[in-house]
Amino acid sequence: MDFHPTEEQAEAVALAARIFRDLATHERLAAAGTASDAELWKALTTAGLTAAVEDLGLLGLVLLLEEQGRTTAQVPYAATCAYGILPVAAHGTDAQRARLLPALGSGEAVATGAFPARGRVTAAADGRLTGVAPVVPWLRDATHVLVPDADRALWIVRTDAPGAVTEPVETTAPWAAGRLTLTGAPAERLGGEGAYEATLAAARTAFAGLQAGVCAGSLARAVEYTSTREQFGRPLSTNQGVMLRAADAYMDTEAIRVTAYEAAWRLDEGLAAREHVLTAAWWASEAGKRVVHAGQHLHGGMGADLDHPVHRHFLWGRQLDAYLGCGGELLEELGASMDREPIEEEEPA
Repeated sequence: MDFHPTEEQAEAVALAARIFRDLATHERLAAAGTASDAELWKALTTAGLTAAVEDLGLLGLVLLLEEQGRTTAQVPYAATCAYGILPVAAHGTDAQRARLLPALGSGEAVATGAFPARGRVTAAADGRLTGVAPVVPWLRDATHVLVPDADRALWIVRTDAPGAVTEPVETTAPWAAGRLTLTGAPAERLGGEGAYEATLAAARTAFAGLQAGVCAGSLARAVEYTSTREQFGRPLSTNQGVMLRAADAYMDTEAIRVTAYEAAWRLDEGLAAREHVLTAAWWASEAGKRVVHAGQHLHGGMGADLDHPVHRHFLWGRQLDAYLGCGGELLEELGASMDREPIEEEEPA
């Protein structure tokens, strides 16, 4: 396996890092509240960083989402790419790709997904959907929602379609989330058998990459704070307990990153990756939670300030923990998956 980015991926990451650094400032994020930053979203789409994901692949997306996570930038980037550009490019018809990909790439259309499937939505024979998705990230920004039905078929629903109603929902992190209620809403089918599993795997990997960035950003803030804050005439970072806590957080962050990279690389290469995806999601959930708690703790009393930048990383880390499914659920799914896999017996010597 090779985790080194291609020249195109490296250039895209450098551009994304600059845009996020310049526009996703603490002041702008605080002013946005729970809304998305329209100016930042326009900057990303104008720079071609949304449309480019089709060519950069899932590993490229993971690298880009790391940069978003470092700043907790409030834009529907992960959702549009994971539930829009990648599944449409992989499973859409020629007509769907021609119609949807340019709009998603330019930012004219914004996608999200009612994932994972919980059996809450049913599809009639004519493709009309009925059911409720209680919490959908970035739904308030979305023009299109990717909805799996009870049989795990994928459907694209427009948020302005008759029979589709959206309502704001507040979540731990300010993700402009909403509740989607469908009452005979018209929808179009996306892909066939296996499209749901492939989309879920890519989305889990993408959000694990986002968590790697959230954790890296939290840890960077903690390192800066403990290196400059003094106690008894010396920086807090010279305290052994502080160093050990930061070291543990660093190792957890690297574990999230490398497992997300491996899962993304395997999916890009068309290799079996189910267990790798679940492993990446588990690390992102469990270790991510530890890292953002450590980031707050290492800030001491400042970490309890709800207006401090590190608190936003804490909120995002906890939201991603819940969104990915929480560690226990993922371990149960991973164990069931491994139990289903046939064991290859070695030939006798």
